[in-house]
Amino acid sequence: MEQFLMNTKRKEQEKVDLLEKLENQHELVLFNDDVNTFDFVIDALISICEHTDEQAHQCTLIVHYKGKCVVKTGEMSDLKPRCTSLLELGLSAEII
Repeated sequence: MEQFLMNTKRKEQEKVDLLEKLENQHELVLFNDDVNTFDFVIDALISICEHTDEQAHQCTLIVHYKGKCVVKTGEMSDLKPRCTSLLELGLSAEII
């Protein structure tokens, strides 16, 4: 019985740890515009968000057809400089 209680407490702590980690996660969203080319956006996602070529292409298509796409998820300290870099390139981005 004691082992069962220890396992239950450990599982509950793992759930709490996961929830705390998820609470610290934010999303970097890229928005569609009528100015930048597909190739420009793809290159930006590869260099700034560390996307693979395929990821960058897919995100660019999603932005084009849906109007926006989450291009990176993580902690604010990681996303803020990436968002700033995208904005400096003339792209529309926001952290939520």
